[in-house]
Amino acid sequence: EVQLVESGGGSVQPGGSLRLSCSVSGFDFSSDAMSWVRQAPGKALEWVSVISERGFSTVNADSVKGRFTISRDNAKNTLYLQLNSLKTEDTAMYYCARGWAPTIRPLEAISRGQGTQVTVSS
Repeated sequence: EVQLVESGGGSVQPGGSLRLSCSVSGFDFSSDAMSWVRQAPGKALEWVSVISERGFSTVNADSVKGRFTISRDNAKNTLYLQLNSLKTEDTAMYYCARGWAPTIRPLEAISRGQGTQVTVSS
């Protein structure tokens, strides 16, 4: 059974930081690209960051470039997302997802976990 379990969300003030983690089981983690996607209330699911199977290639959405960093530890079957310089518009449910999100249509079809909430407010 494929399992993607996110953690690390919370409430922070603008300018703050968080580190999200995703523990993976049920498939060969090191053979799959991985993504972080998010969904804000009333908005569509959007991809945030993607990373290749061995971590040599990463791509960030324009909205988070220079602020978010995706990484992975294949020995620990864990995916990470470092969120810095958070803005109120970053408030959303963040999901760990299997695959290279920008190529998946519709994005809602991507296999993902239950999510972890990130709330940015003053």
